[in-house]
Amino acid sequence: MFKSHLTAVIFILLFSLPPIYGDFDYMQLVLTWPASFCYRPRYLCKRTAPNNFTIHGLWPDNEQRRLQFCTSTEYSLFDGDILDDLDRHWIQLKFDKETGMQDQPLWHEQFRKHGTCCENRYKQMPYFLLAMRLKNKFDLLTTLRTHGIIPGTKHTFDEIQKAIKTVTNQVDPDLKCVQHIQGVPELNEIGICFTPAADRFFPCPQSKSCPKTGTKILFR
Repeated sequence: MFKSHLTAVIFILLFSLPPIYGDFDYMQLVLTWPASFCYRPRYLCKRTAPNNFTIHGLWPDNEQRRLQFCTSTEYSLFDGDILDDLDRHWIQLKFDKETGMQDQPLWHEQFRKHGTCCENRYKQMPYFLLAMRLKNKFDLLTTLRTHGIIPGTKHTFDEIQKAIKTVTNQVDPDLKCVQHIQGVPELNEIGICFTPAADRFFPCPQSKSCPKTGTKILFR
């Protein structure tokens, strides 16, 4: 009897413990389409929106539960040459440039929320460098244009997904949509997933925010 109770207690404890940082199955590089991000609410963006995808974040995760705020490690402000690279590839659209470079609110938030969940592999600097390196593997705007998907047009989920899969070795990305106008889903972000070592693509779990059939998706 005692043994069975002990086993039950251990079982409960194991499944109630928070995830061990670094214990992740894949990483999702989330790339934002600025024209959609900055459309609503008006005046959300304090910077001129670049005409290409920009990094939202690099999110370690596992297939059983979402990983967030995995450790208490604090973010260390960047300085030096890396600031220009981050501002180019990971622009903080909601903040003016001076505030962004000085306080680094987006980068701080992304590291605390997501970067701390892969610290056993990637400390802060390698985490940000990896995100930029992975982003540089793609030119998603050119890829979409090559397949006839240009800003201001509408396309099916399958058309957009198939275009992206031409640069992910046919591995599924995650399309993320919003509705700034009721009844008009629009492409807001694209997630591309990688193994923890970032050496292979990984099938992205689907956020299911874009309609797969029926209504076409606006690429703003």
